[in-house]
Amino acid sequence: MPTRQNINKNNPFGMPVLQGNPAYTEAPNRFVNREYFIITYETDPEALARFVPKGLEAPEPIVKYEFMKMPDSSGFGDFSESGQVIPVTYKGKPGSYVHSMFLDCHPPIAGGREIWGFPKKTASPTLEVDGDTLLGTLDYGKVRVATGTMGFKFNEIDKLQVQKGCGGQNFLVKSIPDVDGTPAICQLTRYYMTDITVKWAYTGPGALELHAHAMAPVNDLPVKRVISATHFIADLTLPYGEVVIDYLKN
Repeated sequence: MPTRQNINKNNPFGMPVLQGNPAYTEAPNRFVNREYFIITYETDPEALARFVPKGLEAPEPIVKYEFMKMPDSSGFGDFSESGQVIPVTYKGKPGSYVHSMFLDCHPPIAGGREIWGFPKKTASPTLEVDGDTLLGTLDYGKVRVATGTMGFKFNEIDKLQVQKGCGGQNFLVKSIPDVDGTPAICQLTRYYMTDITVKWAYTGPGALELHAHAMAPVNDLPVKRVISATHFIADLTLPYGEVVIDYLKN
């Protein structure tokens, strides 16, 4: 029977145990030249209220829709990602709640879900430059569910302010069932990005279009008005997180 000692020696995370080929590696994970395209928009406040977990508050009906390219991430490889983040407060201090994430690579999906509780699912996001336009898309299967555009590098913005924003507290809900289907883990978790260097940052005119989809319901937080769009590249590190609230104990 495997023991804790030989499991950790051969395979610190995931399954199969004792074979030395886990689906993902240990944290911290370093991201180099991680490219962000973020569209901040106003949504319906009643819709937003349905998705904010206990312990957090959303002071405004605001959502950040993200398209990202991660060409150099230790242990996770080269992948793209898209999803929604909600600005929140916890005990009066600002932070971000990660609401949905769609990726095209298995290791960050498995590791993200099992360690931190990232709400990752498999899909096909892209981020590219199309003439004078930055273009982000998200396809779920054969269906286009999100399209974001921005004028490419219209106006440079303070990269130190962007860097400061990247270092804030980020929240997730980690929910994992037991072998009999009952809840085994249900936690509000928190992590902070570290060792952050923003290399450049721009803003410009932005637009966002979301579509209804049964399995990728990004349009459950509909776009009422685009507030801003930003585009930047950064190096940063994702360390382990911490449990803020254990919902099963509280």
